Amino acid sequence: MKNLHMRKILVTGGAGFIGSHLCERLLQAGHEVLCVDNYFTGSRHNIGHLIADSNFEAMRHDVTFPLYVEVDEIYNLACPASPVHYQHDPVQTTKTSVHGAINMLGLAKRVKAKIFQASTSEVYGDPKVHPQSEDYCGNVNPIGPRSCYDEGKRCAETLFFDYYRQNQLRIKVARIFNTYGPRMHPHDGRVVSNFIIQALTGEPIAIYGNGKQTRSFCYVEDTIEAFIRLMETPDDFVGPINLGNPVETSILELANIIIDLTNSSSKIDLGPAACDDPQQRCPDIRLARKTLDWEPKVPLIEGLRKTIAYFDQLLREGEIPVGPR
Repeated sequence: MKNLHMRKILVTGGAGFIGSHLCERLLQAGHEVLCVDNYFTGSRHNIGHLIADSNFEAMRHDVTFPLYVEVDEIYNLACPASPVHYQHDPVQTTKTSVHGAINMLGLAKRVKAKIFQASTSEVYGDPKVHPQSEDYCGNVNPIGPRSCYDEGKRCAETLFFDYYRQNQLRIKVARIFNTYGPRMHPHDGRVVSNFIIQALTGEPIAIYGNGKQTRSFCYVEDTIEAFIRLMETPDDFVGPINLGNPVETSILELANIIIDLTNSSSKIDLGPAACDDPQQRCPDIRLARKTLDWEPKVPLIEGLRKTIAYFDQLLREGEIPVGPR
């Protein structure tokens, strides 16, 4: 018997780290899922276990080109999200954020679909306000090496809100803070995956700067739960809304935790600070608590144990993929 609440849902970037978890969760809820990815940072390995599901379809497509499908909802997650990958081809990164938003918004307008934009805490840049709330406009360098991602996502937000005001499109905009967990790309340059692989292989833990810079780490299951709750809010709530863990952790503290959890012999190696690297990153999630009745549930230690187990298995099986393709 068909699920009367079944929806046809498009997930761009669906073979990526967060996207694959979202596809899995939507299938578990009984929906039809169309996963679209160009496999630049996404991987077929991430969605291999979903292929046999009759409600799942995978399509190779780049969102910088128009897409003509019939869907009820769209989750727009397509874009490289780590400095290593988005700086590999910065022009294409900007195109993915801006042209991708235009194409997905155009699709949503044509089929009258509700559309979710995976924005980022990077829209706040290197913040002068701490913690960051949704009304803070940010401190972003528009011409630096990170600008292709930061400004691309800021422009995408502009497009979403202009489509909302001009065309009454049903939009949801989430600003996602650092998310981690199984299926992270092993070579994405982010601290959790870098530190875990370095610790498991006994290599030095490379920290750029003095390690005092902070981040807030949210386990992927918590992030996905927030996505689902945001999409279920009334149409008059559009965001933007911060989704992340309000518990702040220094990079040096994270490195030491991972060394302890892996029983590693790795030493910490301090190097030059990265350009435009934010010194503090922590979300104000009062709006998410109030509107979504949501806050992260998975403690950092528990989430790291699960993530370490994932990478340990990949290393044992020799299945860690190479870098950008």
